[in-house]
Amino acid sequence: MTDVREKGLEVFRELLPDAFPDVEADLQNGEFGGELAELTLDNVFGGLWTREGLDRRSRSLVTLGVLVALRATSELEVHFPIALRNGLTEDEIAEVIYHCSGYAGFPAASTALAIAKEALGKLVRPAVTRHVHKPEVDQRCSASLVGAEVVTGSSLRHRL
Repeated sequence: MTDVREKGLEVFRELLPDAFPDVEADLQNGEFGGELAELTLDNVFGGLWTREGLDRRSRSLVTLGVLVALRATSELEVHFPIALRNGLTEDEIAEVIYHCSGYAGFPAASTALAIAKEALGKLVRPAVTRHVHKPEVDQRCSASLVGAEVVTGSSLRHRL
């Protein structure tokens, strides 16, 4: 096994610890297109993700922006949790999507937002309810839940 492959496997396992229990065995299964996984390990995870110059958090920002622009839906589903693992917050992920709307277009951003909600919604975290101060609402409905938000730790909020 080459040094690049070893580094690629190491990064892959760190970024996607639950993806494949035995990546090396899966690489050697002889299936159609199986070489693409080897190229990905060597070139993307072993070559790009291990380079100096950008930390993993920054690489996730760049990767998300490119994937949103390409409408790479399958890759986005994988890279949203990777971005969290690399230190981005859900608010920052939402900001990447918003920012991409101006450069990649609203349809691409809208698709990415839907994928982010689904991918990040699969992660388990407690919901929190907090009151959002709105003076005009508070005067009329101070005892109601109007103006409250259910927050799941992100900017992907649900207003009541």
